[in-house]
Amino acid sequence: MLRYLLVFLFLGSLQAEAQDVWTAVSPTNEAIARHESSFVASGGKLYAVGGRGARPVEEFDPKTNTWVKLADAPMEIHHFQAISFQDELWIVGALTGKYPHETPIPNILIFNPKTKTWREGPALPKNRERGSAGVVVRQNKIYMVCGIQDGHFDGFVRWFDELDPKTGTWRSLPSAPRARDHVSAALVDGKLYLAGGRTSYAKIGKVLELTNKEVDVFDFKTETWSTLETELPTLRAGNSNLGIGPYLVVMNGESSAQGTSHAEVEVLDTRSNTWSKLPNLLQGRHGTGTAFLNGKIWVHAGSANRGGGPELSSMEVLDWKK
Repeated sequence: MLRYLLVFLFLGSLQAEAQDVWTAVSPTNEAIARHESSFVASGGKLYAVGGRGARPVEEFDPKTNTWVKLADAPMEIHHFQAISFQDELWIVGALTGKYPHETPIPNILIFNPKTKTWREGPALPKNRERGSAGVVVRQNKIYMVCGIQDGHFDGFVRWFDELDPKTGTWRSLPSAPRARDHVSAALVDGKLYLAGGRTSYAKIGKVLELTNKEVDVFDFKTETWSTLETELPTLRAGNSNLGIGPYLVVMNGESSAQGTSHAEVEVLDTRSNTWSKLPNLLQGRHGTGTAFLNGKIWVHAGSANRGGGPELSSMEVLDWKK
């Protein structure tokens, strides 16, 4: 009897380990391939927004396992971190146009999934317009940090700005310790974390090489920045960051170190400032977002190689077990 019990427990442990991997999602219909886009959860559903070539807004319902096209984009929108605010999708700090002189979109763009309509939001702060910035929402305020003013050519900045959506007014906050573009911001226990990103500098022939290794943290209570002693294990930009409880999850990205996009998924426990690893993605990708919904991490679209392709339409998911 004891032997059978041990075998049962052993097989059960193998099954648990087998589940701790990324799983390819097979929807009933295929989504549009895109990259330099964003992917965000809102109202219990997942949304693919933007990308090179004026990609439409698509909605994925995990309950029905189905993609639905909601609306065309009002213009080409790329290099941005979409956020969900009051059940709408806000596009803050995006670029438009062609490489290497993409230009910042001067206004916030807002999409309402229920009405399937776009509208123009407040203008970006005067003389501080940029794209490829990190964006988060906290306590009904929207925060935009870092970014670049001249596509991939020049003009990367350290700026940090707060928007009050009720009044449409901006407030400048202390600049980040260093400039970054192709950056993703995340909230972890009420603090803003920046990990990954780079300074794109085609002006001197260095687009991928100048990747940030430091992890910078903004404390909203004291309105001060600090830099952790621990550095990002896998240097990359165009990555996606998530805050889940006390953890910062860093995934996706591209770098000069390899031709394919990064598949590594690394987790910072902000209580001890130590890194651990989750299973690699089934498909390395950069230039997309990641979302946390129903206790799972979801990722969709992006580019399989550094640079511009091939564009992906695939999606994968991982159960969060921390």
